[in-house]
Amino acid sequence: MQPGLGIAYKLVAVLLFIVMASMIKATAPHVPPGQAVFFRSVFALPIIVGWLSLRGDLATGFRVQSRLAHVWRGLIGTAAMGCGFAALGMLPLPEVTAIGYAAPLMTVLFAAAMLGERLRLFRLTAVGIGLAGVLVILWPKLSLGDLTDLAVLGAVLALASAALRALAQIQIRRMVQTEQTSAVVFYFSLTATGFSLLTLPFGWVWPAPWEAGLLIAAGLLGGVAQIFLTSAYRHADASVVAPFDYASMLFALGIGYFIFAEVPTWPMLAGAALIILAGVVILWRERQIGMARGRARAGLTPHG
Repeated sequence: MQPGLGIAYKLVAVLLFIVMASMIKATAPHVPPGQAVFFRSVFALPIIVGWLSLRGDLATGFRVQSRLAHVWRGLIGTAAMGCGFAALGMLPLPEVTAIGYAAPLMTVLFAAAMLGERLRLFRLTAVGIGLAGVLVILWPKLSLGDLTDLAVLGAVLALASAALRALAQIQIRRMVQTEQTSAVVFYFSLTATGFSLLTLPFGWVWPAPWEAGLLIAAGLLGGVAQIFLTSAYRHADASVVAPFDYASMLFALGIGYFIFAEVPTWPMLAGAALIILAGVVILWRERQIGMARGRARAGLTPHG
């Protein structure tokens, strides 16, 4: 184990995912989310295949035990990405990032309901604090009349994306008992590419050259980020590197302010602080009782 290297890989992965999201956001006014999912997935494939080949894991990446499990993971993850990309076009980048932190909190609830995991009072309290943070972020959009309906829809889509990502995490927890992480990573990009093509009749556009460039770059960056993410969990325990997910808020605030002129609101900052606090508490508690989900986390991306 090399914890320092694992943390460095995780920070690079988080930064790349935020840069990828900002590229998707820049194209969102013109490019439909389903089309963005296609570019994100199809251009990640050559990166992932090349990486598996260099590691000598190409055969392992192609080998599956349950095709249906990969199809379900792809369907859920594609829907999560689609909702998240749509939300990026309606909300500031830091807000979408903050609401996305609800995913691990929902995973705790879903694991109790679907996997039979014991939900202790300590973790349940932490989840409650985190969900209260989500409500703090959402409340201005649901209660004030001067905000547009588009912002409300964006908040709902961001929350739906978080819920779907939590469901994807549950599916991955089941899959890693029989499937290799390399196969989970490869077949997600493959199935997401296929499912995103189903949105073709719903208004795909011919992107401008700069939009096409950003979309292609987003796909390539997504593939590279996935490699760094998986490598992070190979070099350090999940309990060590997982908290660095929250560095994405710093990156999102910086990119949102300097690139998109998005000034964070106090409700967003307060809500994000509560969600991050809850997430860190849950990670600490899982480390205490030995429930780190390293392989599952390595197969899950922030956008599906």
